[in-house]
Amino acid sequence: MKRLGLAGYAALSLPMAMGMLPIYMISPKFYGDALGVNLAMLGAVLFLTRLLDTAQDPLIGRLVDTLQQKKRGWAMLMTLSTVVLSIGFVMLFTPPAWQQTGLLSWLAVSLVIVYASHSLINICYMTWGARLTDDTAGRSRVTAWREAFGLIGVVVASVLPTVWVSDLGAREGYQLFAWVFVILLVIGLTCTLMFSPDPQITKVQTQEGWRRALAPAGVRRVMWFYLFNAIAVAIPATLVLFYIDDVVQMPQQAGLFLGLYFFAGMLTLPGWVALSDRIGKARAWLAGTCLAVMALLCSGWIGAGDGVLFGVVCLVSGAALGADVALPPAMLADAIPRAHRQSTGLYFGIWVLIGKFALAVAAGLALPGLKVLAYQPGQPSTAGALVVLYVFLPIIFKALATLALLPRIGPRFFTRVLTRKEIFP
Repeated sequence: MKRLGLAGYAALSLPMAMGMLPIYMISPKFYGDALGVNLAMLGAVLFLTRLLDTAQDPLIGRLVDTLQQKKRGWAMLMTLSTVVLSIGFVMLFTPPAWQQTGLLSWLAVSLVIVYASHSLINICYMTWGARLTDDTAGRSRVTAWREAFGLIGVVVASVLPTVWVSDLGAREGYQLFAWVFVILLVIGLTCTLMFSPDPQITKVQTQEGWRRALAPAGVRRVMWFYLFNAIAVAIPATLVLFYIDDVVQMPQQAGLFLGLYFFAGMLTLPGWVALSDRIGKARAWLAGTCLAVMALLCSGWIGAGDGVLFGVVCLVSGAALGADVALPPAMLADAIPRAHRQSTGLYFGIWVLIGKFALAVAAGLALPGLKVLAYQPGQPSTAGALVVLYVFLPIIFKALATLALLPRIGPRFFTRVLTRKEIFP
């Protein structure tokens, strides 16, 4: 596949990733800190709206599978969803000057709009990518290009809001960011529709129900793995801005730290793809997990003013992020039986559902957990609870992800390369 086609397909991933970072990282900080919303109530709203959102994803996947037979059906779906997402995103960061109950209601409505439209685009977009090639190595490259552009978007979303908020204040800075997101979303969609290779459309004969879709053991194993791993990634993402403020105590450098993290992830993506070609996707992911655990443990030793050390931790954990974003979607594409290719949208609908549920679990565990353990934003003396949740909760879920992916491997895992049949019998 030519690089222009890969870049054309990947272009939409940049604004899509820009949209996801504010939802699970910036909006809790904005509503909890700048607007003064109670953390426990905020966590409950994030959790409940995510749960509401997850129920629709398999239905969206089925819609995507149905529309594949209609001329420009996927393009029309993504275009309409782009308009709705733009409206919801601007609403999210343009709240009225209401009291807490009103703000929570506004947040809930905005999130429902953003979640639904983002899911429509994302499931169709990921299905499109899975249909670009049936070559297993090619799938890793499609995923890597998409996630590389996505990480660029995350870097942009990490740096620009912090700069604008510092200069303009929270409300004005986030509103400006929302409008920039809308512009880039339109540009990204246009590039994908114009320059991406056409997906390989499968003639729909019978569409699997979700029970039959999840019947293959390899598919189930990948889904469980992805759930635990996504929770492990989402917990520190939810807490990192609080951590920078009250543990490192360098809030003015938040954009720099996040930029280092995501920039390292972007730079290491080609290396993880190359490593997975050599030793297999599962072993490459496990190497990344070991790197992530090491970085998390080092985070527990960081104190006030340790900016250089935390910067190194961000680089190491960002390098590990490359494995988390590049390899799991390719694992799913490999695990889908050839006879089920006409239902790829359903599989990625379930995949997106799991990712959202993981974010809901992360918010539902982390934010109320901070409240229970008496953490108060802006009071570093209460940050001990923050360190415990930030460091150890992700490690627990990383361990569960490893067990889910490799339950029958045992000591042989470290002594020789595994074939796909051994990982997904």
